[in-house]
Amino acid sequence: MGVRKKERAEQIKEAKAQVAFAKLNNCPTSPRKMRLVADLVRGKKVELALNILRFSQKEASRKLEKLLLSAIANWQAKNAEASLEEAGLFVKEIRVDGGMMLKRLRPAPQGRAHRIRKRSNHVTIVLGENNNTQSN
Repeated sequence: MGVRKKERAEQIKEAKAQVAFAKLNNCPTSPRKMRLVADLVRGKKVELALNILRFSQKEASRKLEKLLLSAIANWQAKNAEASLEEAGLFVKEIRVDGGMMLKRLRPAPQGRAHRIRKRSNHVTIVLGENNNTQSN
Protein backbone atom coordinates (compact mmCIF):
# COMPACT_ATOMS: atom_id res chain seq x y z
CA MET A 1 0.00 0.00 0.00
CA GLY A 2 1.35 3.43 -0.94
CA VAL A 3 1.99 6.15 1.60
CA ARG A 4 -0.80 8.44 0.41
CA LYS A 5 -3.29 5.62 0.28
CA LYS A 6 -2.34 4.48 3.77
CA GLU A 7 -2.61 8.02 5.18
CA ARG A 8 -6.02 8.49 3.54
CA ALA A 9 -7.20 5.15 4.96
CA GLU A 10 -6.11 6.26 8.44
CA GLN A 11 -7.96 9.58 8.02
CA ILE A 12 -11.14 7.77 7.03
CA LYS A 13 -10.77 5.39 9.98
CA GLU A 14 -10.39 8.31 12.42
CA ALA A 15 -13.41 10.08 10.91
CA LYS A 16 -15.52 6.95 11.33
CA ALA A 17 -14.43 6.69 14.96
CA GLN A 18 -15.92 10.14 15.65
CA VAL A 19 -19.46 9.27 14.53
CA ALA A 20 -21.80 6.48 15.57
CA PHE A 21 -24.15 4.81 13.13
CA ALA A 22 -26.60 1.96 12.82
CA LYS A 23 -28.00 0.17 9.78
CA LEU A 24 -31.23 -1.68 9.17
CA ASN A 25 -31.22 -3.85 6.06
CA ASN A 26 -34.20 -5.35 4.21
CA CYS A 27 -36.87 -3.72 6.34
CA PRO A 28 -40.21 -4.91 4.85
CA THR A 29 -41.67 -1.42 4.36
CA SER A 30 -41.68 0.56 1.16
CA PRO A 31 -38.95 3.21 1.00
CA ARG A 32 -41.53 5.92 0.31
CA LYS A 33 -43.35 5.23 3.58
CA MET A 34 -40.10 5.06 5.53
CA ARG A 35 -38.85 8.37 4.06
CA LEU A 36 -41.97 10.14 5.34
CA VAL A 37 -41.00 9.21 8.89
CA ALA A 38 -37.26 9.74 8.35
CA ASP A 39 -37.86 13.31 7.21
CA LEU A 40 -39.51 14.06 10.57
CA VAL A 41 -36.32 13.35 12.56
CA ARG A 42 -33.54 14.45 10.18
CA GLY A 43 -31.34 17.04 11.91
CA LYS A 44 -33.18 16.89 15.25
CA LYS A 45 -31.64 16.30 18.66
CA VAL A 46 -31.74 12.67 19.78
CA GLU A 47 -34.17 13.24 22.68
CA LEU A 48 -36.59 15.14 20.45
CA ALA A 49 -36.28 12.54 17.67
CA LEU A 50 -37.08 9.71 20.11
CA ASN A 51 -40.19 11.56 21.30
CA ILE A 52 -41.34 12.20 17.73
CA LEU A 53 -40.90 8.54 16.80
CA ARG A 54 -42.48 7.24 20.01
CA PHE A 55 -45.71 9.21 19.52
CA SER A 56 -46.01 8.85 15.75
CA GLN A 57 -48.87 6.68 14.47
CA LYS A 58 -46.96 5.20 11.52
CA GLU A 59 -45.65 1.64 11.65
CA ALA A 60 -42.30 2.71 10.20
CA SER A 61 -41.69 4.91 13.25
CA ARG A 62 -41.43 1.82 15.51
CA LYS A 63 -38.60 0.41 13.40
CA LEU A 64 -36.81 3.77 13.20
CA GLU A 65 -37.11 4.24 16.96
CA LYS A 66 -35.44 0.89 17.57
CA LEU A 67 -32.72 1.75 15.05
CA LEU A 68 -32.09 5.12 16.70
CA LEU A 69 -31.76 3.45 20.10
CA SER A 70 -29.23 1.07 18.54
CA ALA A 71 -27.21 4.00 17.17
CA ILE A 72 -27.24 5.63 20.62
CA ALA A 73 -25.99 2.37 22.17
CA ASN A 74 -23.21 2.24 19.55
CA TRP A 75 -22.19 5.79 20.47
CA GLN A 76 -22.15 4.91 24.17
CA ALA A 77 -19.96 1.87 23.46
CA LYS A 78 -17.38 4.09 21.74
CA ASN A 79 -17.55 6.90 24.30
CA ALA A 80 -17.99 5.11 27.61
CA GLU A 81 -16.77 8.02 29.73
CA ALA A 82 -18.90 10.76 28.07
CA SER A 83 -22.47 11.42 29.15
CA LEU A 84 -25.34 11.44 26.70
CA GLU A 85 -26.83 14.76 27.86
CA GLU A 86 -23.59 16.74 27.65
CA ALA A 87 -22.64 15.41 24.20
CA GLY A 88 -25.62 17.02 22.48
CA LEU A 89 -26.18 14.17 20.03
CA PHE A 90 -28.29 14.84 16.96
CA VAL A 91 -29.33 12.91 13.87
CA LYS A 92 -26.60 14.01 11.48
CA GLU A 93 -27.69 11.91 8.55
CA ILE A 94 -30.48 9.48 7.83
CA ARG A 95 -30.66 7.64 4.50
CA VAL A 96 -33.42 5.41 3.20
CA ASP A 97 -32.43 3.36 0.16
CA GLY A 98 -34.44 0.82 -1.75
CA GLY A 99 -33.81 -2.79 -0.85
CA MET A 100 -34.70 -6.04 -2.53
CA MET A 101 -38.11 -6.48 -4.05
CA LEU A 102 -40.28 -9.59 -3.79
CA LYS A 103 -42.17 -10.09 -7.02
CA ARG A 104 -45.55 -11.79 -6.80
CA LEU A 105 -48.42 -12.39 -9.20
CA ARG A 106 -52.06 -11.58 -8.47
CA PRO A 107 -54.72 -13.24 -10.61
CA ALA A 108 -56.75 -10.89 -12.78
CA PRO A 109 -59.88 -11.41 -14.91
CA GLN A 110 -59.82 -13.26 -18.24
CA GLY A 111 -56.73 -15.33 -17.49
CA ARG A 112 -54.42 -12.39 -16.96
CA ALA A 113 -52.12 -11.68 -14.03
CA HIS A 114 -50.87 -8.47 -12.43
CA ARG A 115 -47.43 -8.16 -10.91
CA ILE A 116 -47.23 -7.14 -7.24
CA ARG A 117 -43.93 -5.66 -6.07
CA LYS A 118 -43.39 -5.99 -2.31
CA ARG A 119 -40.71 -3.43 -1.60
CA SER A 120 -38.17 -3.30 1.21
CA ASN A 121 -35.59 -0.70 2.22
CA HIS A 122 -32.23 -0.11 3.86
CA VAL A 123 -31.99 2.61 6.52
CA THR A 124 -28.76 4.16 7.83
CA ILE A 125 -28.69 6.57 10.78
CA VAL A 126 -25.55 8.57 11.55
CA LEU A 127 -25.33 10.47 14.85
CA GLY A 128 -23.13 13.50 15.34
CA GLU A 129 -21.99 15.36 18.43
CA ASN A 130 -22.87 19.00 18.81
CA ASN A 131 -20.87 20.76 21.50
CA ASN A 132 -22.72 24.04 20.89
CA THR A 133 -26.19 24.28 22.39
CA GLN A 134 -28.75 24.75 19.63
CA SER A 135 -32.49 24.53 19.87
CA ASN A 136 -34.06 22.26 17.24
